[in-house]
Amino acid sequence: MEDYSAFVPKVHFEQIPIKNLVSNQEYQRNLSASHVRRTVENFDLYQINPVKVSRRNGVNYVFNGQHTIEIVATVSESRETPVWCMIYDDLDYMQEADIFANQLKYVKPLLPYEIFMANVEAGNDVQLIIKSLVESYGLFISGTKVPGGICAIACLEYIHEKYGFHVLDRTLRLCVGTWEGDYNSLSANMLKGIAQLIVAFGDVLKDDIFKEKVGKFSSREIGRTAKERKAGSLGYSESMLIAYNKKMKAPLKWSRLYKTKSDVQDDDYDIGYDENETDSEEE
Repeated sequence: MEDYSAFVPKVHFEQIPIKNLVSNQEYQRNLSASHVRRTVENFDLYQINPVKVSRRNGVNYVFNGQHTIEIVATVSESRETPVWCMIYDDLDYMQEADIFANQLKYVKPLLPYEIFMANVEAGNDVQLIIKSLVESYGLFISGTKVPGGICAIACLEYIHEKYGFHVLDRTLRLCVGTWEGDYNSLSANMLKGIAQLIVAFGDVLKDDIFKEKVGKFSSREIGRTAKERKAGSLGYSESMLIAYNKKMKAPLKWSRLYKTKSDVQDDDYDIGYDENETDSEEE
């Protein structure tokens, strides 16, 4: 009989009250109050992972899961609440620090496309609505840049969450109507730039004029002008507004665009770009 013990960690599991766990070791990151608060607001019992604990000299030191225990303590309103712990009895402090430092070194994170499609399979409403809306314009959700595919998935979710279904619908309608689904026009900055114009100007922004005047410029030209003005999607909004206002007797007022600046100035942070979601104009 073969011995597989070399491939199985020497651990055991116990339920330990949070009050009996010690965290905030020197090698750990500082506790993020915003992360705890955000997770508490969206608490899901099935997303709790076992807390990794090193038992040294009778003390339960948490070396992976300090946020987990704070989230559970906050939701339950008690540090008497137990959590499942994976306990190591044979580690010293330096080994704990090494494990903490390298725990994600060889872990492949999920891409936005993989997360989105998993949510679709789970029947979650937001992703199903977005997928259906995208497909209604003859497009599809994609993990890579291909004709007819949108890989700016985090951007679609951001627009839907921040501005609502109707803004996302109009954003796609304007984008497709202007550039006929050219995949260079389906970048995160372009889509969010259009959404910002819609939010800023509402019905004053005329769809037919937008398609006619902005459509005279290719998506690559819009992108090049954007990069000369401002980083992120606000530069794209400005570039499209320049095209829209050209030779207009009553041009749209720039001040209205900047009323929403506080919502959009941190584009990269808000959207969360992934490796497949770069702007084609940079290629």
